[in-house]
Amino acid sequence: MEQVESHIGQMGVDSRKLGVWLFLASEIMFFTGLIGAYIVLRFAHLQEWPHPGAVLNIPLTGFNTFLLICSSATLVLGLAAGQRGYREGLQVGLFLTILLGSLFLLIQMKEYSILIHEGLTISSSMYGSCFFTLTGFHGAHVLVGVIWLIVVFIRSMQGKYTPEDSMGVECVGLYWHFVDLVWIILFTIVYLI
Repeated sequence: MEQVESHIGQMGVDSRKLGVWLFLASEIMFFTGLIGAYIVLRFAHLQEWPHPGAVLNIPLTGFNTFLLICSSATLVLGLAAGQRGYREGLQVGLFLTILLGSLFLLIQMKEYSILIHEGLTISSSMYGSCFFTLTGFHGAHVLVGVIWLIVVFIRSMQGKYTPEDSMGVECVGLYWHFVDLVWIILFTIVYLI
């Protein structure tokens, strides 16, 4: 095992970053399976599948998508500040990312509440099952990301990251950008087409 880690280190790849990339590869397969199943089920049930605009609040979710995209930008800016030695900039970027990610989750919960009140549930129809499964799994990933960001934020307050070693921030950044990319795909497939 030490030989493998040594070889990876010689290639210039941090083992923590490699671990995140390998995890994200499995997540890509997971979401590809979910999205593939959604597409197959949607086309198999075209007659009973509602138009997204008739059921979903697309402007609200569009705004929510904007918040999530902005959260990626705040994380990039925070990481860049930290790598330049500006610790406060790193902390502001992390805090804003946590805030925007949390707002995304709150808005998604509000959307769920409205849809459930209107009769769309995970067991009400094939459409409901697909909608809540796809967006719910994504929401769970956002929640994990927010928790991870909080841990990184606390560690940044303790001075754990330096311009020479900001790998913890880079790793959470890889995960967060992945979650954002998945949402853009889901938003397009579920809400727009």
